[in-house]
Amino acid sequence: MGAFSDLKVVDLTSMVSGPVAACMLADQGATVIKVEPVHGEQMRYLGPALNGAPPTFYSCNRGKQSLALDLKSEAGKDILWKLIKEADVLIQNFRPGAMTRMGFSDSDIRSSNPAIIYVSISGFGEQGPYANQRVYDPVIQALSGATDIQADRQSGKPAMFRVIMADKVASLTAAQAISTALYHRERTGEGQDIQLSMLDSMLSFLWPEGMGGLTYQENEYDPSIGSGSMDLVFPTQDGYITAGAITDAEWRGMCAALNREDLISDPRFITARDRGLNGDERKRIMADEISKWTRVEILERMRQYEVPSAPLLKRTELLHNDQIVAGQSIETQTWEGYGEVRQAKPAAKYSRTPSKLRAPAPKLGEHSKPVLSDLGFSNEEIERLFANGVVK
Repeated sequence: MGAFSDLKVVDLTSMVSGPVAACMLADQGATVIKVEPVHGEQMRYLGPALNGAPPTFYSCNRGKQSLALDLKSEAGKDILWKLIKEADVLIQNFRPGAMTRMGFSDSDIRSSNPAIIYVSISGFGEQGPYANQRVYDPVIQALSGATDIQADRQSGKPAMFRVIMADKVASLTAAQAISTALYHRERTGEGQDIQLSMLDSMLSFLWPEGMGGLTYQENEYDPSIGSGSMDLVFPTQDGYITAGAITDAEWRGMCAALNREDLISDPRFITARDRGLNGDERKRIMADEISKWTRVEILERMRQYEVPSAPLLKRTELLHNDQIVAGQSIETQTWEGYGEVRQAKPAAKYSRTPSKLRAPAPKLGEHSKPVLSDLGFSNEEIERLFANGVVK
C-alpha cells in the first residue's frame, strides 16, 4: 500500500499545476476525487481524445475518481461541503478570491474541517498587479527569467522551454508542501492553509545556477555572462551527443577520449576556472574533435575515459534506450477503453510504501454515483441529482 492509502483528497484543480500535484498523491495511494464541471474540465478538450481523455489529460489525472458537479447550484455546493468535511486535503487553483465568490471562504472551510490541509495554487500569489490576471505557463516563463536563460546564445533572442515547465514545477512544489503539512498534522493534529504561486515556484527552481549573478547583492553581475555562447550539443558524423568535463580528472579523460592530450597542459584549460573563462574556445575545440567520430564510437570512448556523456535522443528513441529500458522507467499497462498505455513511472522508489500507477484517468463523472453513495446519499437522492443536472 502507498504511504497515503488512508488519505482523501478533493481536487478542484484544472489544467496542469494542480492536477499533477494531486496525481502524485494518487500514485502514493491517496483517494483523489476530481471535482469537475458537468461539461468536464478544459483539458479534456485539448488534443485528440481516447475514451474521453486526451494524452495530456490522462497523464495529469490518472488514478483519480471523477465527480461531475454543478457548483453553481445549491445542491452541488452542499455536496462539495460534505466532501470538504471528510477530506484530508483540498487543492484548488482558481484565481485569488474565486473560492470565496463561489461560497467557500477560507474561514468557512477551516471552520468546517479544522484539520484539513487547504492548498491554493495561483499564478502570481494574492498580491501585486498581476494577482488577478489569467495565466498560462508562457507568462510565468517570461516573468521568471526562464526565457532569458533559454535565449539564443548568438542573437540574444529570448526563447521558451517547449514544455509547460512552470506548471509542473508548481506541481512538484505543491506535492512537497502537502507532504510537509501532513507531517506537521501527524505530530500536532493541526491542519493549515498553503498558498503557493507558479511564479514563486519557478523563481526558486531557477535560482541556484540560473541567477548566480544576482545572489550576492553587493557583487551583482549579469547572470548571462557565465552562460557562454555555446550549448553542450555537439554534432558527430551521424547524430548529436552531449559531453562535459568539470573536474580536472574529467578534463583529462575528455582530452584522452579525443586523442588531444596536448590540451591537458594548455594554459587556457589548466584549472576549472581557466576552462570556464575560456569556455567558448574550449567548446569549439571539443566540437571540432567530436565531429570526426560517429556517435557510437565517440560515446564508447567517453565511457572508457569516464567522461559524462550521452546521445541526444529523439522522443521516439527514448523508449528503446538501454538505460531507460534497464531502469524500467516507463511502464506499459492495459486498461479497458484505452488499450496499452505508456506512462513514466513515479521516480521515487520506496522500499515499504511503493508509489505506482494505480488506475487510468477517469471518464467524466465516472465515479459520481459511488462518491455520492459513500457520502450517504440514497439511490433515490442520487437519481434526483442526476435528473436535475446537479451531477453528471
